[in-house]
Amino acid sequence: MQIGYSEFSSTYTEENHPMAIRVGFIGLGNQGGPIATHYAPSGFQTTVYDVDPQKIHELEQSGAQGATSPREVGESASLIGVCVPEDDHVRDVVQGKNGILAGAAPGTVILIHSTILPQTAIELSSEAAQQGVALLDACVTGGAARAQSKELTYMVGGDQEDLEKARPMLECTSAHIIHAGPVGNGAKLKLCLNMITYIQWAAVSESFALAQAIDLPKEVLEEAGKANGQLTPLMSAFLQSQSLPPEVRESEGLQTAMRGFMNVAEKDLAWALQLARKSEVGLPVTGLVAQSMARIYGVEDRGRR
Repeated sequence: MQIGYSEFSSTYTEENHPMAIRVGFIGLGNQGGPIATHYAPSGFQTTVYDVDPQKIHELEQSGAQGATSPREVGESASLIGVCVPEDDHVRDVVQGKNGILAGAAPGTVILIHSTILPQTAIELSSEAAQQGVALLDACVTGGAARAQSKELTYMVGGDQEDLEKARPMLECTSAHIIHAGPVGNGAKLKLCLNMITYIQWAAVSESFALAQAIDLPKEVLEEAGKANGQLTPLMSAFLQSQSLPPEVRESEGLQTAMRGFMNVAEKDLAWALQLARKSEVGLPVTGLVAQSMARIYGVEDRGRR
């Protein structure tokens, strides 16, 4: 039985109306914050937590209830999203002393939006199941801009029944929900997709570097790339960041932001290469791109170029 609603049905019941659903969200950073900001205005009873009290305060302004720990979120919500940076952070949020599982009731569904190792999702899901709690790797793609416009894509690993329970929360901020298969497959899909993205960015970066060196106007290359479909909107957005004036690209603020993006990219590619080694698959291009992220992102770090 499907629980919740979909874009194909505008019929609400007392059970699946947003006002009847208690949601929680942990991790209110660059990706998580724009996601979490939609729930309370959409009618969900919303509880949020972040290690930064200011981020909690900002969400309280939109109608959410602030919590003092992930455990308190677990006690307050039946559907809980998690969007924190690293595997270790996810583990602590879920299974730590004051983690979600310390407070969650049976029937709770936890959605891990962070890009994590598939094995991490599998292990945490197994532990959660011992308490009657479902844990899905619901990895997200689209960035802050698509979170703000509710056009994210979620790649979900887990049981179909648990996905249907979580669907109202996911549909609040998404254009696409892809059921990738069992737990762990959402993370596998995200890592494979990220490989495509970063390799494309490397190609765009080098192509436009060559164009500049041989006095080919970048506008001409950009027009041709869009015309034949190779320069996607995502690639175009990346290109714009590469075309900023030197004084902007070298500013402390942008360098800090780019370094953060670079660190995430290097982590994701390292995990993809780790999975490839275990599976005895060669990824030579990915290996080269993984070593080039400082140059691709324009980070001033000569030791990594």
